[in-house]
Amino acid sequence: MNAIDTKISSIGIVPVIKLNNPERDSANLGRALCAGEVPVAEITFRAEGADRAIRIMNEACPEMIIGAGTVTRTDHIDSALSAGAKFIVTPGFDAELVAYAQSKNVPIYPGCTTPTDYHAALKFGLELVKFFPAEQSGGLAKIKAMNAPFPQFKVMPTGGISLKNLKEYIAAPVIAACGGSFMVTAELIDGQKWDEITRLCKEAVKIIKEVRG
Repeated sequence: MNAIDTKISSIGIVPVIKLNNPERDSANLGRALCAGEVPVAEITFRAEGADRAIRIMNEACPEMIIGAGTVTRTDHIDSALSAGAKFIVTPGFDAELVAYAQSKNVPIYPGCTTPTDYHAALKFGLELVKFFPAEQSGGLAKIKAMNAPFPQFKVMPTGGISLKNLKEYIAAPVIAACGGSFMVTAELIDGQKWDEITRLCKEAVKIIKEVRG
């Protein structure tokens, strides 16, 4: 795995974030995540101003690894990189986006849930893929089954991950890290509940450390 893959794996959890008010919330959210020992964030392009959110969070918390999620167009990649994004996440496998990201020398984690997806990722030399939506697509059982014919990959499951099942997922050797929004829900962010976000992050980190040592 590359350096970014390795850093994400060492943290073990990636908050998946939709920011409705980047100017108000980005810096505070970044600080809350870092205080919770989770210095990584996937800012999704499901909300306008994702590039601004990435830029602001980068400036406030330069120690963080900040990436762009729900990327569906090449111009998303351009604006994310201009804002300082360190990785790209797509909801599905899109060969054009993977090739474009690789041409920009930025790690990309496409959504892969089928053997066809994994075959495509293999042809592009990828080592870490997103498994989305995880629980709805068969969860850990399917991830383990897919690992048999495709042992080359580490997986970042996203979708349906919570404090209740994090331990089960993170204990599997095939899992690099888990993506989740349980610690960065719209209610928490819009309510500016930074202390609660930090608390939830610390709970997740405690689980990961108990499993991985």
